[in-house]
Amino acid sequence: MKPINITEKFTKFSKNWHPHQIAVVDDMQVILAKLKGEFVWHSHDNEDELFQVIKGTLYMQFRDKTEIVNAGEIIVVPKGVEHNPTTKNDEEVHVLLFEKLNTAHTGHVEHVLTQTEYPKI
Repeated sequence: MKPINITEKFTKFSKNWHPHQIAVVDDMQVILAKLKGEFVWHSHDNEDELFQVIKGTLYMQFRDKTEIVNAGEIIVVPKGVEHNPTTKNDEEVHVLLFEKLNTAHTGHVEHVLTQTEYPKI
């Protein structure tokens, strides 16, 4: 039961698309990630995902539109909705994610960017 300094936690890793767990709330986890470039199209059958942009601009692609999420804003991706988070112009975007502990990083999609374990920092 201590405060968590999100800014300080972002200094503890540099790899893009590699989430790090900073807290657990019941069966949910709070994750930090640095994003750069394009990720992979995927969905989560049974889990919603909340993305909060801490720094930069996130472009959340859906099959029918792209939503622009700026620093200080959140977007919730409902379960079952295919999405692809991306950044533009070589910008590194910092995000906080809130999702269930059993959420697979890229759903059923196997990709070189898929992570199976999130380091705790």
